[in-house]
Amino acid sequence: MIVVTRLTGAQFGVNPDLIQRVDSAPDTILTLVDGTKYIVAEPMLEVIARVNEHRAALLARSYEMRATPHIELVPEPEDDEDDDDAPLAQTLPLRPRSV
Repeated sequence: MIVVTRLTGAQFGVNPDLIQRVDSAPDTILTLVDGTKYIVAEPMLEVIARVNEHRAALLARSYEMRATPHIELVPEPEDDEDDDDAPLAQTLPLRPRSV
């Protein structure tokens, strides 16, 4: 999410992946892919910079995650010979459902 400011001064977050277009006429207007429009106080170049910064941070984080192994393989449990001879649970016969 990037944080932008309404003209009233209230801040809100927008998913930058949902921004279709940013216009400046003279206010900055964010148009989302679903057609929703938001007028924000930030200039168009600032919004674009925030989107670029957000995407760069995502890429940097993904590279960090690849470089740092965080998943370890769990060793297989040792085979217990007694388990192979354990009896299976008794199965119940199926009956047709009455209507």
